[in-house]
Amino acid sequence: MAKPLKCDVCSEPATVHLTQIINNQIHKIDLCEACAEQKGITDPSGYSLADLLVKPDSSKSADAASISCPECGCTQREFKKTGRLGCATCYETFEALVGPALLNMHKGDSHKGKVPHRALERAHYIDRLDSLENGLKEAISSERYEDAAKMRDEIIELKKAMEAAAVED
Repeated sequence: MAKPLKCDVCSEPATVHLTQIINNQIHKIDLCEACAEQKGITDPSGYSLADLLVKPDSSKSADAASISCPECGCTQREFKKTGRLGCATCYETFEALVGPALLNMHKGDSHKGKVPHRALERAHYIDRLDSLENGLKEAISSERYEDAAKMRDEIIELKKAMEAAAVED
């Protein structure tokens, strides 16, 4: 059974699902009833996804409306109309408007993507092995031979575990 979708704004269970196609690209947003009401959604056919994501701040809206991208000339009005930014520089120009919306949409400030479990485990082994080898060199140079012996033993065990994991693949 599929997991219920969470609201893109507050992470409560989503009950309102909006899909908009702009220039052959699908944009989806999932909202709970409270957030949908807060955004005034009663008729989804009359809303732009950009309108939902970029909340106009009354104190800044007049300033923001006059801002245009120095690279491509895209304005906030054009973004709200089309749901698209003009170029990579637009993300910097409209950062105050788009940044919070992207944080809410992606649950963070960077895309981490999905990584296969075994690849993640392998990366963990490699990181730990690098750390141990550096620690071993440092322990030997500073004549901490007991620490160096412990690290050497852990390196041997880690390499055995990596070989066993490689055989399973």
